[in-house]
Amino acid sequence: MLKSLKKNLKKLVNLYIINLLFLHMKLSGVAEKVFLDRYSLKDKQGKALEQTPDEMWRRVAKAVAEQEKPDQRKKWEKAFYDAMEDFKYVPGGRILAGAGTGFGVTFYNCFVIPSPKDSRHGILQTLGEMIEIMSRGGGVGINISSLRPRGARVEKVNGFSSGPINWAELFSLATKDIIQQGGTRRGALMLMLHDWHPDIEEFITVKQDLSKINGANLSVCVSDVFMDAVKADGDWPLIFPDKNDPDYDTMWDGDIEAWKAKGKKINVHKVVKARKIWDLIGEAAWRSAEPGVVFMERYNKMHNNYYWNRIICVNPCGEEGLPAWGVCNLGSINLAAFVKGDDINTAAEFDFDGLKEVVKTAVRFQDNVVDMDPYVFPGIKKTQLEGERRIGLGTMGLGDTLIKLHIRYGSEESLQFIEKVYQIICYEAYKASSDVGKEKGSFKKFDSKKFIKSGFMKTLPAEIRKKVKEDGIRNSVILMQAPTGSTSLMSGTTSGIEPVYEFEFIRRDRLGEHAIRHHLYEKWYEEHGTDLESGKIKRPEWFVSANDLTPEDHVMVQAVIQKYVDASISKTVNAPQTHTVEDVKRLYTLAYEQGLKGIAYMREGSRQGVLERKTEEKKEEKPVVQSQPVFPTVKPRPMV
Repeated sequence: MLKSLKKNLKKLVNLYIINLLFLHMKLSGVAEKVFLDRYSLKDKQGKALEQTPDEMWRRVAKAVAEQEKPDQRKKWEKAFYDAMEDFKYVPGGRILAGAGTGFGVTFYNCFVIPSPKDSRHGILQTLGEMIEIMSRGGGVGINISSLRPRGARVEKVNGFSSGPINWAELFSLATKDIIQQGGTRRGALMLMLHDWHPDIEEFITVKQDLSKINGANLSVCVSDVFMDAVKADGDWPLIFPDKNDPDYDTMWDGDIEAWKAKGKKINVHKVVKARKIWDLIGEAAWRSAEPGVVFMERYNKMHNNYYWNRIICVNPCGEEGLPAWGVCNLGSINLAAFVKGDDINTAAEFDFDGLKEVVKTAVRFQDNVVDMDPYVFPGIKKTQLEGERRIGLGTMGLGDTLIKLHIRYGSEESLQFIEKVYQIICYEAYKASSDVGKEKGSFKKFDSKKFIKSGFMKTLPAEIRKKVKEDGIRNSVILMQAPTGSTSLMSGTTSGIEPVYEFEFIRRDRLGEHAIRHHLYEKWYEEHGTDLESGKIKRPEWFVSANDLTPEDHVMVQAVIQKYVDASISKTVNAPQTHTVEDVKRLYTLAYEQGLKGIAYMREGSRQGVLERKTEEKKEEKPVVQSQPVFPTVKPRPMV
């Protein structure tokens, strides 16, 4: 009798615990909407079959574990579930939406397709490839430097080329309108042009008219040689291959260095001062927040796969520089989930040991995804399965983490903490990939002697390089930092490595005006709001928003993280409305000197925002005396 009672009591306790977990995992508000709209499993009518993230995690864990040996699947299914539980590790949206559903969707977020062949047929072929990828939810990057400049002769039709900028408008239009109508999400496109292209000036300035190419992001590929010319105030030739070369149609792919290496002829179309181009970039970014800049020569010098492929473009958000037919599946560790302590008035502690364990599991998880994808094009399959096995492990929640720890984002204390966190992620990820490589085999193009001589590998500790040389490594590129837009909304934390954008917004609807506050700030405000409004206290310095920071704060945080990331970073450098064009140029130069691979800049007021910042009532305006911004004293960091 007693034994039976104990058994029934145990069942009741277990049921109670399950119910508690179910309630705990039930989302609300924006998080619930994002989960149900984007990531829960749907029936044929589009109705959500999964009501809680727990159901999603179990589906995804089971599907990804199927790539393991049969006797290991249950073990890894549990490990993958445990990592995802409570949003500690959040796989990329394509994986969450597609894994285990039976639909033939791609699990990759980031794609770069080959530069278009310099012909109408080649351009339309690239357009078709772009549309096919976007229709499956992938973002695409295209380097259009392969296209002949405006006014160049087109012999076959006895005419003249309209140049790459006009074709860019076509790619943009398809991304913005056609894909939005035909798919479940708007397409995402990055277009890039090299600093040597004769149409570079037009490319830099085109989006000062925001009605043009507004379905794509634009970035300039900047070389180290160009930056040297800017510094020396030197001449800069704008060049393009000789189209009369008999090999032009078959061999020209937009890589000017490879063309030169073959001894092929190049025509100089124009010579300008490098600083003129640099000035145009600064002014355009100041006016319209574009173009961004990617230091492409540096990217290739640091690239682990330097000995067999080259980075030609980045994906739309900039976190992955990729070769032609390059792809990357993404996942993010939610740093805020490793903070222990819920009292907003007391600085919490960070669980570094827990972080290490999740990193190891996440690397294996994302490597399994490489073998799950249906692969839209043979070129993509060849690049991944016969070459790179690239994955992109990043983070979200850095902004919330620093708030919970009572550390001001951008402060010296924050840089020290950030360095410790991202160094751990980097080192543990490389060791984990090496362990998987020893177990399952290294990526196909692995060459132990050449791989450990890459620019990035030379920055890692000797023991990791030794381990990789001896045991191999499963993935050629492992780390990145993505923007994590909707996945961070679902997880209830700040996106990517960004700070909180603003702690209070004004929302206007049919019920009137409402103040919307960031969830951690709301906790603090509930206790201290009265004293804050009366002026008795000030908001603590660790509640610092993106627009409270100096642009240099943003750059220095990005620079610390870039040291421990083998791909690149999606990060917006926010600047005040009073920022000048000269400030922008100094900031971009600082980004180069600090070892960044790219920079995206946004001056307040240069683009129309979605939400309106809450501001104090305007008082009588007095003339503002502008002073020169104070820049930190910095020394260029050696690349190796």
